[in-house]
This record gives sequence, C-alpha cells and structure tokens, in this order.
Amino acid sequence: MGVQRIYTPNAAYQKFEVLKTNRNKRYRYRQFFVEGVRNINEAVENGWTIDSFIYSFEKRLSDWAGNLLQQVPTQLNYELTTGLMAEISGKTDTSEICTIVRMRQLSLPDLPSGEIPLLVLFDRPANKGNLGTVIRSCDALGVDALVITGHAVDLYDPETVGASMGSLFKLPVLAEPDQAAVRDWIGDLRQRHAGFRVVGTSAHADRNIDDADLTQPCLLVIGNETEGMSNYYYSICDELVRIPMAENCVATSLNVACAATVILYEATRQRKNRQTGPDQ
Repeated sequence: MGVQRIYTPNAAYQKFEVLKTNRNKRYRYRQFFVEGVRNINEAVENGWTIDSFIYSFEKRLSDWAGNLLQQVPTQLNYELTTGLMAEISGKTDTSEICTIVRMRQLSLPDLPSGEIPLLVLFDRPANKGNLGTVIRSCDALGVDALVITGHAVDLYDPETVGASMGSLFKLPVLAEPDQAAVRDWIGDLRQRHAGFRVVGTSAHADRNIDDADLTQPCLLVIGNETEGMSNYYYSICDELVRIPMAENCVATSLNVACAATVILYEATRQRKNRQTGPDQ
C-alpha cells in the first residue's frame, strides 16, 4: 500500500471529483466514491474491494478511521489538506475519511434466487434518492435481489449510495439495460421455480395488494416515478396490483419508494404468516 499526499487540486484530486460527478468515467474506471461511516463499514464487512482511502493529514484520525487504514488492504491511499478534504466531501460536517470502491462484476445468472424467491425489478428509476431508498427497503424486507432496467439513474452515484444507507453493499443489485437479457432471465426463473409469477404494480390496477398471493416465487415490478411500468413489462405481468387508499384522500398515488416499501412489507407479512400461521 502506498500513500500520496495532495496539497493542490492535481490530477489525482480531479479524479475524485470525476468519480463523484461523471457517470461515464465511473464505469470507465470501474470505481465509485463512497463516504459515510455506515456505507464504508458495510462495504468493508461485505467484502467489497477498497482501492483507496482519502483523509486529511492535518487532522487527527479517530480510532475507527485508524483501524480501517491498518486493517483494510488498498492499492493507494491519499492524504489531503483539510481544505481539499472539505471540498471533496459532500457533507456539511466534512467526512473524516472517504473511499474509492471498486465496482463488482455481476450478471443476471449470478443473482441469488432462494427456494421461494422474492425478487424486485425497478423499471427506469429517475430519482437517485428513490433508487437508494428502494435498495434500503429491499434489504430490510428480505428481498433476494434487485434488478434495475432501462435508462435509469446511476446505481453508483453518491446520492444513490448515500440514500441506500449501506444496503447497496449487502443486497445483490444489478443494472441491466438489455431487455432481451431480462426476458431470458425471467424465462429461466419460470422454468426453475414452479408457480413463479411476475406481479406488476400500478395505481390503476383492479386488485388490491393484500388480495394477491405473494407467498409463491415472484418478481415484483415497480415502474418509473412518472410513467409507471413500460408497455413491455405490462405485457409480461401475470397480475397487476395496487395499494388501496382512503376513499376521501387527495393523494392519487404514493411516492415510488414509499409504495415499494408498502408492497414489500405485505409480501413479507404474507410469507411470515404462511410459515407460522396468522395467530402466532
């Protein structure tokens, strides 16, 4: 492990900025920028490759940060002035330490699907905060894997990573823009899991989510924040469900991340009741 000290916004420092702001460059380098204690801890604990730590040489580090530097192998660490550290950190209170994390190479066949899989597909998410929150909810509510399709916001954008609160590093998540690849993956799931169903979500569906059977192997499809599911995903759904809302409410729909959380809770509730019985 080497250490490079940075006093001015040189080429190495400019790369940090690029990883934060430029999607294409992130994928060219196969790296992304991470800050926040929980995100960093989860990246380390879940075996992600940490290429670099970034911290200030002008400020005493906490025991936590010092232990990271001693225990986590890296390629090259960077020591910055406090001024540069404040500029590169996206937080009001400057982060003590930031990381450059290497992207993982995943494909659809790599995604886990347990004995009775609960999978989620998010079609063309347009908001980074929503995507990060859906990742967090999927992790919290026992989803096996999340697939992001179409022209979507970047999974590795700092805002997405931050909103996931560390769940990005635990939950298997894959961005797959190739519709044909997704189609083949769903076809394979149908062959491997008897009774596998694709359940779409729509505010205009006729069936309430609590009337649907989510105890069977299934893929829940969540649509774009504005346009909902694309025509293709409508066409392959075995069933469409909606969240029932109060008759006198003004709201016509829920935020997509809120809706996904409600639907996933219902799926988890049904599966738990099937295992233990509703009265236990």
